[in-house]
Amino acid sequence: MARHGHGPEGKAGVTGVTAAPLPPLVGGGPITDISAATKRIANFWPYPTTVFDYVRRSMPWQQPMTLANDEVYALSAYILAQNKLIGENEAMNAETLPKVKMPNRDGFIVRFPDAL
Repeated sequence: MARHGHGPEGKAGVTGVTAAPLPPLVGGGPITDISAATKRIANFWPYPTTVFDYVRRSMPWQQPMTLANDEVYALSAYILAQNKLIGENEAMNAETLPKVKMPNRDGFIVRFPDAL
């Protein structure tokens, strides 16, 4: 059986795949503290383009930056669909990805507003 770094369907971290257990990618209720263990894509990440960029730069973990853009869009779409942020059959590309409104888009407070 294949070992998924973030568990089957991204719902549970798996140890033994990397040096540290990887967090689940799916689920997570409202954030109630600063713990990284409570942060998930759906309840923390503000932009879908950040998901794309992170996947593009870091996956697959054993050979980062080897996925083609189409593969990164497909994986980003899968992660977003698993989190019920888009439909299962929605295609992601350079036009559709930025239009996805993440639940926490407005949840960040600008730390230094005068620097903008």
